[in-house]
Order: sequence, then structure tokens, then C-alpha cells
Amino acid sequence: MDGARARLAGNSGFVFQRRVITRAAMPDAEDHDTLSIAAFEAARAKGDFSLSWQAHGLWYGVPREIEDKMATGRTVIVNTSRTVIAAARTLYPGTQTIHITASSETLVKRLSARGRETADDIAARLARNIAPVSPGEGVWRIENDGDLSDAVSRFIEIVELFASGNNLS
Repeated sequence: MDGARARLAGNSGFVFQRRVITRAAMPDAEDHDTLSIAAFEAARAKGDFSLSWQAHGLWYGVPREIEDKMATGRTVIVNTSRTVIAAARTLYPGTQTIHITASSETLVKRLSARGRETADDIAARLARNIAPVSPGEGVWRIENDGDLSDAVSRFIEIVELFASGNNLS
């Protein structure tokens, strides 16, 4: 996501939406807005999030402000959980899903290198990763085991084609 964000930085037609997470900001991690669990629950109860989910012991939310951005015709790119894809499609018809995946071996190397998860956390995450995103219309898959720039290029190709209204394959 960071690679695509950097390469599309000069294109105002694309927005990479910041998420709200119940985790403090960390160097070399996703730039996000932080709320305590209590504040997150209060914001969710007020309807401040269009989508929210719990994963890895944290709460994640997508601010409702994405609707204003979409209303201006911009393509809004959001990093979500597969658990909210159906809800996103219901709320926002035409939602496209880019499922970025990698082998278990690659995931273990990358998660270990981040240093945020314990070995037990990584094992639990790998167990969750077994359930794939269902293939079908509006679902695109990127295998991210190789060179990161290849995955970023494919991601950008997909979002640019979708934004232009072309049919993807």
C-alpha cells in the first residue's frame, strides 16, 4: 500500500484512506489515527465509521468521511479485513477487492522482521490467513512473494483501470 500511495501521490483522483486503530503509532508502521478502545467504541456507537472490525487484538475503523471523497468522484483505496468485504459491497455497490497475498513462508519472514508480533501471534495470523477471499466478479488477486515493485505495479494497474471505467481481467 505504501508503494502504491507513493507512486500515485501526484494523482488527486486517488485517495488512500487513513484508518483508525486502537494501537499507538509506531515507527516504520502504517500511518494511522489512534484511539483508545473506549474512544473507539464511542465513535463506533455514534456511527463515525462506515466499516469496523477486530483483528490481531485490535479494533480497526474506516471513517465515514470516505463517502464525501467518493461523492467527488475520487477512487478511495482502503486497507480492510476480508471480514468486512460483504458489508463494503452492500454499503458501496461497485466496490472492488484487491486481495494481496503471499505464501506462509513469506508471511513468516515479513511478520518476524516487523518485530511487532510474537511467534504465537504470527501462528494465529497464519491460521486466519488460510481462509481466502472468495473469487468472483470484482475480486482481483496479487501474489506478493516476489519483488515488491512488481506487486505495486499490478496494484496500480488494477486501480487505474477500474478508475477509468475499463473492464478488468
